[in-house]
Amino acid sequence: MEFRQLQVPGAWEITPRQFGDPRGVFLEWFRDPSFVQAVGHPLNLQQANCSVSAAGVLRGIHYADVPPGQAKYVTCVRGAVLDVVVDIRVGSPTFGHWDSVLLDDADRRAIYLGEGLGHAFLSLEDDSTVVYLCSTGYAPEREHGIHPLDAEVGIDWPSRGRDGGELELLLSDKDIAAPTLAQAREAGALPDYAATQAWVEGLRQG
Repeated sequence: MEFRQLQVPGAWEITPRQFGDPRGVFLEWFRDPSFVQAVGHPLNLQQANCSVSAAGVLRGIHYADVPPGQAKYVTCVRGAVLDVVVDIRVGSPTFGHWDSVLLDDADRRAIYLGEGLGHAFLSLEDDSTVVYLCSTGYAPEREHGIHPLDAEVGIDWPSRGRDGGELELLLSDKDIAAPTLAQAREAGALPDYAATQAWVEGLRQG
């Protein structure tokens, strides 16, 4: 299992070792010792989610108030998605930057997004199935969104799916109504970088 830190600090790409034979494939998609060595603290698992999406479905950019925030460890067990992390922490040296990882059922990579980061993904194939481990449970009063097509963020979403066909983007009503990054910052709705760093440091100290 290999961890690679992404261009947004606090996020990692995880590439597992796959063991195949005529029966199929086996892999470890999460392993606590490797995770702790890379990230510096354990994953406090509180909830596990599964999302199935048609081609073109765009979910996010979602985030939660810090503290406690909501860290996510995400993989795609069927199909393919482009998974994106956005730095929305006010005061961060990389505020507004984003990075992405292709999650699919071939390389079977995962992505970890720490507290205070924005998360979104675009389904590149029908029935793409994403599963993710969460450090906190669902709490609608402290969960928010940024519009995934915000020009200031400028995510380069693919226009074609895994089969080469053109994608027609489909967003939820909630995501369509989400504010831009600038609007969320003006409203004081974004996580603070210093507070987020202090929270994560507390996790590392136990």
